[in-house]
Amino acid sequence: MFECAVCGCKESRSEVVDEVFKIDGEYVLVERIPAEVCVRCGEQSFSLETAETVRRMVNDGAIPTRSIEMRVFQFASMEMSNRTGRPLRHASSD
Repeated sequence: MFECAVCGCKESRSEVVDEVFKIDGEYVLVERIPAEVCVRCGEQSFSLETAETVRRMVNDGAIPTRSIEMRVFQFASMEMSNRTGRPLRHASSD
């Protein structure tokens, strides 16, 4: 029986999700993972079998289906500016 580890909701839906994992300092994307997703908060849960399959895939030398380039952002305090020296854009409260 499903129970969300985040919000305690007992209702979920089955979905296929994509997830990024950090393995030994390297980010890897695993696509189309079967998951149970909490209908209240969206937390994703994987079965033990699925988690073990993903672990073996990323740690035991499986050949990736493709590689992608990924944009990377670093969260900084709101007072910081971006690398161009311009202030960060903030959402208007109008």
